[in-house]
Formats: sequence, C-alpha cells, structure tokens
Amino acid sequence: MAKNIAIFIAFQGFRDEEYVEPKKILEAAGHKVTTVSTAKGEARGKFSVTAQVDRTVDEVDPAAYDALALVGGPGALEHLDTPKVHALFRKAAELGKVIGAICISPVVLAHAGLLKGKTVTCWPDGEAEVVKGGGKYTGSELEVDGKLITANGPVPARKYGQALAEALK
Repeated sequence: MAKNIAIFIAFQGFRDEEYVEPKKILEAAGHKVTTVSTAKGEARGKFSVTAQVDRTVDEVDPAAYDALALVGGPGALEHLDTPKVHALFRKAAELGKVIGAICISPVVLAHAGLLKGKTVTCWPDGEAEVVKGGGKYTGSELEVDGKLITANGPVPARKYGQALAEALK
C-alpha cells in the first residue's frame, strides 16, 4: 500500500545524500514522496544536487501524509527551525505519524518539544540542543524510538531511508 511522505529540505544548503538516498528507497518501496521547502522552485543542495520543490511549508497539512521527515545540511536550521515547521511536526506527532530527522535536523524536533524521553541521535553539533530538549542522545548512526527515526548524518542515509520504509509497513 503506497504511503505519502513529506520530506522537508532547506531551500539552500540541504545535504545531498540525506535527501537523495531516503527518497530513492521510499520511492522504490512504492511510496509517493513530496518535497517540501520554504519556497517554490529549484532548491540547491550543499554539493551538486538540485530538487524541485512540490509544496511550500505553508501548503502542508500533516493529516495528508503518513510520514514527515527532515533533511539536514548547512541550511537546515536556518530554513527549517521555525515556529511554522515546529507546529507541523507537533501536529504530525499528535496524529501518530512516522517522523524522521537526519543529521542536524533532530534539533528542529527538540525545539518543537518532540524529543522528551526519546532515544535520539544526530550530528554531534546538535547533541546539546537535543539533550536540552529532553532527548536521550546516543551518538549512534541510527535510532528508532517508536515512530521517531533519527540518524546522525550522511553516512547512514541509506539505513535511515530503509528504517523509514520499514516504519511505514
């Protein structure tokens, strides 16, 4: 059964592999991936990847998706760590959706108040914010805590994509 996944990327400076790998895996599993950012048009990754933005943050209703996921990269906090994005992920959590965050982006979930008591990993630079937000930081490559899936950077991007696909079964 195909599921709908919204993947949130920074309009400038998302991490290429953290977007491309999970998207490939989810689409190969038959799911529909919607690329979300703060503006319409062509978003630019840190290195060479570009992505067509399907919807802006303002156009997303969490109820329409089975999962919401955040991509990391140098632009992630600047573009996605906003009250609007926090509200979307809080709503998704209330609705029992699968939630994913990779690299530095679990910090967005910490600021949204979604990590209290959760086992979480992220890019080492985000550890203090994750802990401040009540998360139990492990530093491992991948953590799955119920419907929350976190990964610590570009290296486990494939594993992260597989964990998201698994959680949607």
